[in-house]
Amino acid sequence: MKKDFLTQYQSVYFIGIGGISMSGLAEILLSKGFTVAGTDMKDSDETQHLRSLGIKVNIGHKAENITDDIQLVVYTAAIKQDNPELLAAKQKNMTIIDRAQLLGLLMEHYSYSVAIAGTHGKTTTTGMVSDILLFAKADPTITVGGILPTIHSNTKIGTSDYFIAEACEYFDSFLQFHPLIGVILNIEADHLDYFKNLENIRASFHKFAQNISPNGTLILNNNIPNLDQITQGLSCHIETVALDGNANWKAQNITHEPDGRNSFDVLYNGNDLGRVHLHIPGDHNITNALSAFAVAYTLSLPVQDIIKGLENFNGTQRRFQRKGEKNGVIVIDDYAHHPTEIKATLSAAKKIQHNTTYCVFQPHTYSRTKFLFDSFAAAFTDADVIIIADIYAAREKDTGLVNAQQLADEIARHNKKAIYCGNFEQITDYLNAHCQSGDLVLTVGAGDVYRIGESFLNE
Repeated sequence: MKKDFLTQYQSVYFIGIGGISMSGLAEILLSKGFTVAGTDMKDSDETQHLRSLGIKVNIGHKAENITDDIQLVVYTAAIKQDNPELLAAKQKNMTIIDRAQLLGLLMEHYSYSVAIAGTHGKTTTTGMVSDILLFAKADPTITVGGILPTIHSNTKIGTSDYFIAEACEYFDSFLQFHPLIGVILNIEADHLDYFKNLENIRASFHKFAQNISPNGTLILNNNIPNLDQITQGLSCHIETVALDGNANWKAQNITHEPDGRNSFDVLYNGNDLGRVHLHIPGDHNITNALSAFAVAYTLSLPVQDIIKGLENFNGTQRRFQRKGEKNGVIVIDDYAHHPTEIKATLSAAKKIQHNTTYCVFQPHTYSRTKFLFDSFAAAFTDADVIIIADIYAAREKDTGLVNAQQLADEIARHNKKAIYCGNFEQITDYLNAHCQSGDLVLTVGAGDVYRIGESFLNE
């Protein structure tokens, strides 16, 4: 499909339209004059929002939803090949592309496209870059994998030539993108149900880097192991980011406040560009902020706008999000679902003044829990009490090879107080019985574990 696809099709159908990325893409195409419709398995805030815009949304996948007037069908990676709508579209010889292809094609229509990749931190860093551009009144188009409070959505449709996108590596989706600026925050073992091993993951990130425009820039974490393998043979400009060491972008004079906020000086090639006051905690978020600063600086935005934009950033939904307080107990929710993310989240929480840390963790998918079992078991060093909920299956079925009780037992072997508590009601009861004023409750995971914190606060 060529770059001029925007003029080739008028009617587009999304299979899985309720997904956070798909719903945003549907909204963008609607703004460009397309007739848009789609299907999802269940009604949601996203599908109701799309209906409010005039988009027809069917609930339930049925072959008869694929009508002859549809010219282009878009599907998500979660859609199986035996999906009745996908099969119907194939039988009608319709043009069919996946979500990542559509995002990549859209990106080509913007002169200043930014794709932010990495095993961790994509949503937060995309949010940071977005808030900087919004403060600078650059009017970007944004598609991010979480709700950004500044725009009250995961999508913003701008009128400028700036396009900011979160770039997911799962199923090699980000290989569909050819951005002007590419960011690699980190590279670790994840999605092993698809990649099988870290070597394949690193190879995929190298291909992502190769897709950056020759006139563009790759911004990447200098602490990625064997960095030369990722940058080998690249024709684009390369800039590195790190808290310290030999990097183009560094943080200096870091201060951690009792409430978790960070402040630091930004150095670029040894030159002090100013001090940033960041409202979200954790050293990992300082690195994310440096990456966002580097992106905005590469786009030639004024330094003071970059600093103010970062100061205005208060996080994205489900990324170290303060949910509330009850009887002196603070509740924070975080999307962390990988051992490294959990360590970073707990490390950030440790910098907030409090007494006991109760960490409620809901493992996400059986395959990730099994592949990274030992790493998960060692990830909770900075928690005092760990409560393990049942595994969130997501797209998978229970193979019987791993369960939440086994994970709780293994964590307990690391001399930590870890219990398996099963369902959400039991966990809420446990928190009510044990938490005292001055304690901190962290609900952690990519599933629906946030409901436990909300239940605790509302009882």
